Amino acid sequence: MTDVINFLNTVFWGYVLIYGLLAVGLYFTLRLGFVQILHFPELLRSVLRAPETDRGGITPFQALCTSLASRVGTGNLAGVAVAISLGGPGAIFWMWMVALVGMATAYAESTLAQLYKVRDAHGQFRGGPAFYIARGLKAPWAAVIFSICLILAFGLVFNAVQANSIADAMQGAFGFPKLAVGVATAVLAGIVIFGGIQQIARVAEWIVPFMAAAYLGVALWVLVSHLGEVPAMLALIVKSAFGLEQAAGGVAGAMLNGVKRGLFSNEAGMGSAPNIAAVATPNPHHPSSQGFVQALGVFIDTLLICSATAIMILLSGVLTPGGTLTGTPLTQAALTAHIGEAGRYFIAVAIFFFAFTSIIGNYSYAENALSYLKLDGRTGVTVLRLAALAFVLWGAYESVATVFDAADAAMGLMASINLVAICLLSGLVAKLTRDYFAQRRRGVPHFDAADFPEVADQIDREIWAKKGA
Repeated sequence: MTDVINFLNTVFWGYVLIYGLLAVGLYFTLRLGFVQILHFPELLRSVLRAPETDRGGITPFQALCTSLASRVGTGNLAGVAVAISLGGPGAIFWMWMVALVGMATAYAESTLAQLYKVRDAHGQFRGGPAFYIARGLKAPWAAVIFSICLILAFGLVFNAVQANSIADAMQGAFGFPKLAVGVATAVLAGIVIFGGIQQIARVAEWIVPFMAAAYLGVALWVLVSHLGEVPAMLALIVKSAFGLEQAAGGVAGAMLNGVKRGLFSNEAGMGSAPNIAAVATPNPHHPSSQGFVQALGVFIDTLLICSATAIMILLSGVLTPGGTLTGTPLTQAALTAHIGEAGRYFIAVAIFFFAFTSIIGNYSYAENALSYLKLDGRTGVTVLRLAALAFVLWGAYESVATVFDAADAAMGLMASINLVAICLLSGLVAKLTRDYFAQRRRGVPHFDAADFPEVADQIDREIWAKKGA
């Protein structure tokens, strides 16, 4: 079994997804006319507009924060450090490039998730890749596979990974026993997730801006303190990216590690964030609106938070050619060089917040997938919640590589299915985008199902029939 899992991971993560995610991002960037760059102000407006009220949905800002809760994890601290240590400073340049094209992918998948959303038996919005795969492509079998993989990977195993990072950080910085950390983390997570998607969104709405602002604030202080060194740092990043500066891994290593870090961190195209994008009540009342919100999520995750880690490392002087420091220890050493021993504790606390919000964000995706499988009754949801908390407890205490590798394989399969789906539905995404901006030039966009007869029998017309739904 281990050999099969390793083979699948080699295929998915060595070939299919590394090139597939990048190619799909470039495809949507070109097909949509660089929408994420030329219309960047629209990304901000879609989040900052006054939210429409609908008890079945969450606000665009809550949807952004919940998706960021999942996107922003320990990889933003440890993963960036690994990319730099293996690929050199040039890896950051390629990480930026991947994020820029990934914003278009995130826009596409979340726009589709909004269009195909439904109301469940409790009046709550549900949606995501499983719904547009089943309804838009008439492939319910693929939607079932996608949902199962998402529940296994995001709902269970990846939460064990995040809990393991929390336990390691708390033990290393404060000497807390791992089991005690696991119990405390499971209890806190349980309080949140047993309140349902609405409560997860409310908690994310408070925690995510706080943790992001604190982390970016420290990075900004480091940047200002070393302002004179910034031009040289930027030049080093660009030169290393193209092999003009001797660095670890050369140009190939810089590109490969930067691309991997960017793809794994922002999750664009993975099919995860659309699950929460579908739950939002958009303003304006148009599917594209939520697409812009999630494109902004990729920007914040990679171009802001991952870059903050890179800035702190590159300006610290602790990164040396052939050095042994990597991952979280490298990030901790970098911040310790900037602000003293407090840096070590700051990173440990940051890991706790980043990883904890990933746990609750990941769970919200799994509950949405459970809804598609029609297992979201009281018993099904309770079993999923208890299983998620059990994995948090188990992950904090010990890690089993084979189980984590299996989750990677599951995520690889779900991402592959999602990429095929959004490419097959790309014509619809392009039409929705043209419709949005045509209306935007005349005033406030409002989706009219009558203009899209090709999906008349696929979407919930009642949701889109009235404003604010």
